[in-house]
Amino acid sequence: MTRLTFREATSEDVPELAALHVVTWAATYPHVARPPTLELRERQWRDAFENQDGTWFCYLAVDAAERYERLVGFAKGQDYSSPELPEFAGELSKIYLLQECQRQGWGRQLLGHVVRRFLERGVHSMLLFADAQNPSCRFYEALGAEHLLDSAGQFHGGYGWRNLEKLAEICPAS
Repeated sequence: MTRLTFREATSEDVPELAALHVVTWAATYPHVARPPTLELRERQWRDAFENQDGTWFCYLAVDAAERYERLVGFAKGQDYSSPELPEFAGELSKIYLLQECQRQGWGRQLLGHVVRRFLERGVHSMLLFADAQNPSCRFYEALGAEHLLDSAGQFHGGYGWRNLEKLAEICPAS
């Protein structure tokens, strides 16, 4: 029986987090001939944890089954500042969930944790950049994300939420 819990990632999670990142990224982008390796993802996550400066955080979705725990998803939030999009102060830089764990409300709960963390930090808007062909784009749109268009009015996969309080209402944290 699955018992899902959420917690903040720590440096001790790097090996399992990197492995999950490799699997979920490859499942999201199966057309990429040379996906990122486990070694690359481990190095990226180790570097991130070595440089904790308070500008980012990562939540884990953990399947706490009867005899063991396994990571099934993660979401990383970070500060965002850009003169091109000054109305956004936070970025959902990563959100991945194993395919067999999708469509159960767990992604929405994971996102809820990120949103509440941003709100606690005084961040009331958030954006994300995705591949416009990513099937998860439907998830963002269902949660009210608006398309961010370039200066020519074209959509390239940027999404934004201008009101995280509203998003928190539809994304339970547990």
